[in-house]
Amino acid sequence: MKSINRFIYKDPKQVGLNAVFGNRHFGWKFELIGLLVFTCVWIAVSSFIFTRPEFSQFKGFLPGPTLKALFAATQESKFWISVLASLKRILIGIFIAAAAGVPLGILIGFYPTLRSFSYSPIQFVRMISPLSWMPIALLLFASFESAVYFLIVMATICPIILNTTVGVLNINPQWIKMALNQGASNLQLIRTIVIPASFPYILTSLRLALGVAWIVLVPAEFLGVSSGLGYLINDARDTMEYDKLMAMIIAIGILGFALDRLIQKLQHTFSWSWNE
Repeated sequence: MKSINRFIYKDPKQVGLNAVFGNRHFGWKFELIGLLVFTCVWIAVSSFIFTRPEFSQFKGFLPGPTLKALFAATQESKFWISVLASLKRILIGIFIAAAAGVPLGILIGFYPTLRSFSYSPIQFVRMISPLSWMPIALLLFASFESAVYFLIVMATICPIILNTTVGVLNINPQWIKMALNQGASNLQLIRTIVIPASFPYILTSLRLALGVAWIVLVPAEFLGVSSGLGYLINDARDTMEYDKLMAMIIAIGILGFALDRLIQKLQHTFSWSWNE
């Protein structure tokens, strides 16, 4: 197979949230204002709905009871055990997906022929809802833990492959030509140019995978595991502790936001060092 010889984008851009928000630095003040507006909307909507007599049993969804339940949960070891269990499942699932998806994405982006062959299978798998794999996961794996990992991998591997491929396709073709003129082999091109140049896109793929993984994790933890934030949500629903239920939802948002921000910082660091 011939190595890559044409690139589909003249101006390299990362897909996902970064394509919308990545090119401007709004500053922490604007982010804080956005969070305050979001909180005000939550207070207004929940106060309008859950203070009515017919919804009085759902007063736990109000910000006051929710934040009180969240603070109480942080004082319990069960909460932190569940947080660590969920983070472990997220990180291991994404690691497995990245271990398979990043090399595939690099090869698909580098070899046009492979890209042609892989389009239909990837598009086919991408259109399947990750949760539809749940019955198969229960049949294939002896433990619920392994089934959860499988579901996270199936949910995140396609975003990782596709965004990694975009990173390879956006490499400056002049770099490739210069390396080829100096006698570089395909393996040398991949090792010295393709992987470093596409690394910011790989980090973006991890950001996208992280968001999808959190979406899948909560229903996946309904399968039968005895820990995790999804388990706590299900338990709070069964016991009708709606303040605790909403508190766990807020906890998921906080953890996801923190992990996303960490990857974003790494992404900016590697983007800056490569551009230099």
